[in-house]
Amino acid sequence: MPGMFDQAKALLKARKAQQELKKTEIEASGGEGKVLLVFTGDLKLKSITLDESLLAPERKAELERLLKDTFTQGMQETQQVAADKTRGVMRDLGMNIPGM
Repeated sequence: MPGMFDQAKALLKARKAQQELKKTEIEASGGEGKVLLVFTGDLKLKSITLDESLLAPERKAELERLLKDTFTQGMQETQQVAADKTRGVMRDLGMNIPGM
């Protein structure tokens, strides 16, 4: 049956895309590079790097704002990468999801 073969092929492609997303890294930086967050393509935060100057107690509010803004930016970029990667796979599976 050609339909089942095509579906199995598409599922294998989906698994491969999922594995590739786990290995994909997306960097987001803020505060002129003083905050660096690294995300994986499967929407996980992998690492946080902070410039030591942000660790002073009087800069707490600035650090919190930079972390929030950088995290938001990074998640948006990561979600876009994941959506782009899965869009073709969804079409291959015959799924037409608005916004994908």
